[in-house]
Amino acid sequence: MKRLRIIVEGRVQGVGFRWFAKETAKRYELTGSVKNKMDGTVEIHAQGEEKSLENYKKKIEQGPNTFAKVENIRFSEEPLQEEETDFEVILL
Repeated sequence: MKRLRIIVEGRVQGVGFRWFAKETAKRYELTGSVKNKMDGTVEIHAQGEEKSLENYKKKIEQGPNTFAKVENIRFSEEPLQEEETDFEVILL
């Protein structure tokens, strides 16, 4: 098990990115959350098996559709959240 913090930069707000991140996370059986940040980025916390996280990262790099444009992604490892059981979209 591993947990990542992922910051996605580019045209990633208002293009369905959070919902894409959630549905893709569920496909790979990941837990965590996704939210828009005030600086225009999207912040994802994703936890699961390492192979699933690698596949998830590839999908996130591609983005949800042609309206989105991923320009940069930053990854950092985080401590596991053992109590987490779902992947949620955080609406602000």
